[in-house]
Amino acid sequence: MPSLDFTKLKTYPAGSRKSKVNFQAFARVCRRGGSFRQFYESLPGFLAAKEFQTVVDAIVSARKADKPFLLMCGAHVIKVGLSPLLIELLKRRVIGAIALNGAGVIHDFELAFMGSTSEDVASALADGSFGMAQETQQMLNQAIREGARRGWGLGYSVGAMIVKRHLPYVRLSVLATCYRLGVPVTVHVALGTDIIHPHSSADGAAIGKASLTDFRRLVEVVCGLDSGGVVGNMGSAVILPEVFLKAVSTARNLGFSVRDFTAFDFDMIRHYRPMENVLKRPTLLGGRAVHITGHHELMIPLLARAVIERL
Repeated sequence: MPSLDFTKLKTYPAGSRKSKVNFQAFARVCRRGGSFRQFYESLPGFLAAKEFQTVVDAIVSARKADKPFLLMCGAHVIKVGLSPLLIELLKRRVIGAIALNGAGVIHDFELAFMGSTSEDVASALADGSFGMAQETQQMLNQAIREGARRGWGLGYSVGAMIVKRHLPYVRLSVLATCYRLGVPVTVHVALGTDIIHPHSSADGAAIGKASLTDFRRLVEVVCGLDSGGVVGNMGSAVILPEVFLKAVSTARNLGFSVRDFTAFDFDMIRHYRPMENVLKRPTLLGGRAVHITGHHELMIPLLARAVIERL
């Protein structure tokens, strides 16, 4: 039998306690046919919903203060049909710069060229036809070679090619939109990762030169994040978080403090490098870090609409 006297437990009035949950922050039921703004304002003020609103507020504040919103996108964001939303945010000058990996360029080009992308890798791998699309490798590698000769970055080179060739679905191209609007779009390539690299038309020196030019352009963007900028990582588990970390270090080495900005990561699962290299380490000197787990095809439409409504 217990020997402790539980009647001696000390208690206090419940109303005197600080509670983390109050009914005033509860979700509200939206009426049928209500607006998106009503839906957004009906979200509960807790956890991911509150963090999501923090990201929206930061992006809106950055836009009004003319501070950059740097969006880093993995290729999955492009191939699941979200380009129109990114393009709309670019046109509204919400997104101030975009960074992509090499695969993002593949999908963006193919969408502009033929309105479709993303081959069936499993079936094509069996007979070695995976990655062997003729126009993709020829046109992209040619654009990169020509751009490198001119001293252009890889993103600018491909965007210029898509526009100048008047590709049939140019309206779907993030790269072409950035080229037309003069928005920095940088591409960060690991040689051997993209389907255009095995082909004889690939020039490693040109790819490396153009991608390095883009890295230096990215550093310029990162220098401006200080005191109110926003950086978001969507769908890049390794390359872009690693590139961003080096860009932050380079900017600080050059005398820019790069602190007091908002960093967020949206992805389907939590990855080590985005958590450390985008959220945690760069904000140690000051800033806010937000991670929300969710599918891009749901989270990005919500984010785009919420920002547009707030603006």
